[in-house]
Amino acid sequence: MGALRCDPTGRRLRWFLRLHRGSIRVPSLLVFLRALKRHRRRPVLLVWDRLPGHRSRAVRTFLVDKRSWLTVEWLPPYSPQLNPIELLWGHLDATALVNTPAENLAHLGQRTRRGVARVQAKPSIGRAFLSHTGLFTY
Repeated sequence: MGALRCDPTGRRLRWFLRLHRGSIRVPSLLVFLRALKRHRRRPVLLVWDRLPGHRSRAVRTFLVDKRSWLTVEWLPPYSPQLNPIELLWGHLDATALVNTPAENLAHLGQRTRRGVARVQAKPSIGRAFLSHTGLFTY
């Protein structure tokens, strides 16, 4: 699971990822959303794809209960090209995770965290992802 936090101008990018063994189910999504709240200073605009778990009754209830700090804008159906998290995963697949079979989830997590740290160290990469989606222009 992943999220990107930025300021209203698309700057000050921060990536949040959580690796999860197996299928991502509603309880895992709710844990992830609660964890995101700890990292916010202002109200959050969540731009979300339409995965079934995102539209579940439990998640919809959570979103309604948290509307004081959390607003959701939905991406059009099947539009990974508009999702900067998909671009980050693609980048990681082509760089930090390329040609390296993961021995276990811990090893995969270590390589993923290292790759994200490299992206965070070069904000121009994250801005390129946002620019590619059309969410921000630089």
